[in-house]
Amino acid sequence: MAENRKLGLGCLTIFLAVALCASVFINLVLAATAFRRFGGGPQFEEPTPSFREVIVQRGARGSGDKIAVITMRGLISSSLPGNVGDTMVEDMRLALQQARDDDHVRAIVLEIDSPGGEVTASDVIYNWVVKTRAKKPVIIYMDSLAASGGYYVACGGKYLMANETTITGSIGVIIQTLNYEQLFNKVGLASVVFKSGKFKDMLSGTRPVTPEEREYIQNFVMKTYDKFLGIVARERNLPADGLRNSVADGRILSGKDALDNKLIDAVGQIEDAFVKAKELGHAPGATIVKYGPPFSFGRLLRAFGSTDNKIELTLPKQLMPQLETGRAYFLPSFYAP
Repeated sequence: MAENRKLGLGCLTIFLAVALCASVFINLVLAATAFRRFGGGPQFEEPTPSFREVIVQRGARGSGDKIAVITMRGLISSSLPGNVGDTMVEDMRLALQQARDDDHVRAIVLEIDSPGGEVTASDVIYNWVVKTRAKKPVIIYMDSLAASGGYYVACGGKYLMANETTITGSIGVIIQTLNYEQLFNKVGLASVVFKSGKFKDMLSGTRPVTPEEREYIQNFVMKTYDKFLGIVARERNLPADGLRNSVADGRILSGKDALDNKLIDAVGQIEDAFVKAKELGHAPGATIVKYGPPFSFGRLLRAFGSTDNKIELTLPKQLMPQLETGRAYFLPSFYAP
């Protein structure tokens, strides 16, 4: 009995010694990592997050060529979260970069289904599309909706396609505000503002817009519009004055009307865009792959995380965009409240 007790104590001592050594080793590794992170040693870059590839259409046997399909859906906004990056705008950058850097990708189909959105976000994505176009053909396919900022982004492509029933166009800029001065008066509220300059509380909803403010905002809108108009004129090889006096007045157009006005190159289905991508990419046997969010246990747990039996319907903000006061948007007028 005494020998068994001694043997047990010996095993316990060995176990504790091993656990202590392991703890010391782990703490040393953590300390070394923190030391490197805060400038004490060489920095290690984290791998760039990537999208997973879902096969849409298999190519010829033995061919390693690919056509990458990237989708841009919903409101274009730096405020919306992304699947890989911090925002949906960052997602577009990462997706285009992934396709651009993949030597097996011969061309890209950018599928757009968007009413537009923020001016700056649209301009940023447009420039990334142009950068990608310089290396590989980018074929734009407009789905149900590619209006305003959606069309702005589309102009960065090499070849533009749409369905005949696609809603596109809406070349214009909008800034809106809401005046609730009379409502404040009814409930006995008043806004007290201290400002450093006469324009500091511009677009405040607590008072009417002054003529000077109205002129200033309108000039800002028109300068932004001129940039939009210039991009369309340059990319589509159309006279700016002709556009200004015809379809570039904010109106929406069907895909067929857009073709008649030379805003796009062809009408068809998404499969026609795949064919065009293979043609321009010189890859007739390419496999069509669609970029999707990477698999993660977090996404899986969120999908099965609810334990109750309630059914809840929530309409996403992308379907009902709420315009924020003071932001400039490329959006059709029917999206403004």
